[in-house]
Amino acid sequence: RKKKEKKEQKEQDEKLQKDKEEKEKEEKEKKEKEEKEKKEKDLNEGPKEVFVINPAGSLYYNWLLIITIPVMYNWTMIISRACFEDLQDNHLVAWFILDYTSDILYLADMAFRTRTGFLEQGLLVKDEKLLKERYFSSLHFKLDVISMLPTDVLYFFLGLSYPEIRLNKLLRITRMMEFFVRTETKTNYTNLFRISNLVMYIVIIIHWNACLYYSFSKSIGFGSDPWVYPDPNDPDDPEFGELGRKYAFSLYWSTLTLTTIGEMPSPELDSEFFFHVLDFLVGVLIFATLVGNISSMISNISAAQVEFQARIDNIKHIEYTGELRVVTWFDYLWTNGKAQDERETLRYLPDKLRAEIAINVHLDTLKKVRIFADCEAGLLIELVLKLRPQVFSPGDYICKKGDIGREMYIVKEGKLAVVADDGITQFCVLGDGSYFGEISILAIKGSKAGNRRTANIRSIGYSDLFCLSKDDLMESLTEYPEAKSLLEEKGRQILLKDGLLELDPSKIIPETTEIEEKVNRMYSHLELMQTKLKKLLGNYDATQRATRERIAGMERLTGQEVSGEDLFEDEKEAWEKTQKEGEVEQETEKEEAQEKAQKEGEVEQEKKERGEESEVGK
Repeated sequence: RKKKEKKEQKEQDEKLQKDKEEKEKEEKEKKEKEEKEKKEKDLNEGPKEVFVINPAGSLYYNWLLIITIPVMYNWTMIISRACFEDLQDNHLVAWFILDYTSDILYLADMAFRTRTGFLEQGLLVKDEKLLKERYFSSLHFKLDVISMLPTDVLYFFLGLSYPEIRLNKLLRITRMMEFFVRTETKTNYTNLFRISNLVMYIVIIIHWNACLYYSFSKSIGFGSDPWVYPDPNDPDDPEFGELGRKYAFSLYWSTLTLTTIGEMPSPELDSEFFFHVLDFLVGVLIFATLVGNISSMISNISAAQVEFQARIDNIKHIEYTGELRVVTWFDYLWTNGKAQDERETLRYLPDKLRAEIAINVHLDTLKKVRIFADCEAGLLIELVLKLRPQVFSPGDYICKKGDIGREMYIVKEGKLAVVADDGITQFCVLGDGSYFGEISILAIKGSKAGNRRTANIRSIGYSDLFCLSKDDLMESLTEYPEAKSLLEEKGRQILLKDGLLELDPSKIIPETTEIEEKVNRMYSHLELMQTKLKKLLGNYDATQRATRERIAGMERLTGQEVSGEDLFEDEKEAWEKTQKEGEVEQETEKEEAQEKAQKEGEVEQEKKERGEESEVGK
């Protein structure tokens, strides 16, 4: 029985062990399955994206402004409180509030950095893990951690009169520098900001030197010699015991020393000599930096003016009776800020960005022209990039009657007068948004005016116009043939409405260029036909030779001898004769076509001159 019970017990233990192992195995498989599903889910979902702050956005810039305030506070007040005990002891509560407020902002800045995106292959990274890894592995994180070390616990051991234990807070200066760099990029007054920024740095250096001078005087002994700060406990000069006088005197001494002006008592101790020499060296460095930067900024400010003045000086060397008008025109451009060439300014930008700027500035102006009102956007963008600004002085003629029309004009600003031939009588006045010359640059067939100007247009005052040349328009239309047909149709409708379109096809004289194109096309067809004819003759010649060879071979077999050279010599002479006749005919046809084109051109010129004479008569 005992053996049986022992055996049953053993079997039961084995069963329990087996059940336990199976249960552990199932739990392990379940856990592995859950991990696998989690990995697959993470793989399908991709990296976890969080709210990311764009470093190029306004939110980031505004935060830099906020964090610059506590950085500037620490850089100016920690050294002041450490050197002037009265400043620290009299306002302890206020300093603690400001200190710990700046610490909270520092902590918030560290959290802000973990959400600041960065560009990778031109795209803003939004993966939370990558953002944190990049920040934690950077030098900025190490400096931020050092700046947040709780050095304030040293107050319990040293006392509350040692604010210099917070000097680690000065390591956040990189944020202030970044803010200044971004502000310099954003501001429209770059040179003025640079000068202000430089002066601020110099003032901070003078402030630190003033605080160190007072502390150095304290270590030597107030009033021990004329070089150090006077004794604040001297009853004869009680004002030297006031906090304001302490700082003012130290700041005055620091300014005179660093600007190398001097006029202060000479040092007497070795330590004073070393301190003074060090101040002089720093002062020379500051003075050199100040002069160099300010001269560079002033030269940058006046660079454009110098370049513009050089143009005027070059004009003055040219002997021309209207020199005063030219100088006045240049003066108008400079005074009204129009001396910069728009194309030169934008030529470094990508084509798309340049087109976007041009569209925002000029597209509405171009749409005011009737023939461009319904054109497709691509053509309008091409034309907008080709608009050239031009400025005309009072009394300048934009165009005169009979001039060949190679440009059209759009009035941006100013007044233009349509005047008679005497230049005095005004028919009408064109204002902002007006345009003229749009029909002449299209070169529409049947136009009675041709491509000649039909009116005199004169600038009343200074006028700003946009100019679009015929060559630029035709270059743009090569890529838009449908738009070209549409523009020509609109031009015909305008001419028909104004009674300037010739409806009789027999009276429409083709242009010389059109005749030349037809003649060239005929020549190309003729050359192609000659090439084909030469090929046919060559094939015929080869076939004839093969046939004669076969005949000669058959004659040889029959016993009769035939000279192959005689056969080929006759054939060669016949081919040369045919070729010479073809060349003579080709030259004769070419001369006849040229004479015909020349005669038609002369007839067209005579008719145009007659048309101009009739217009003058009208």
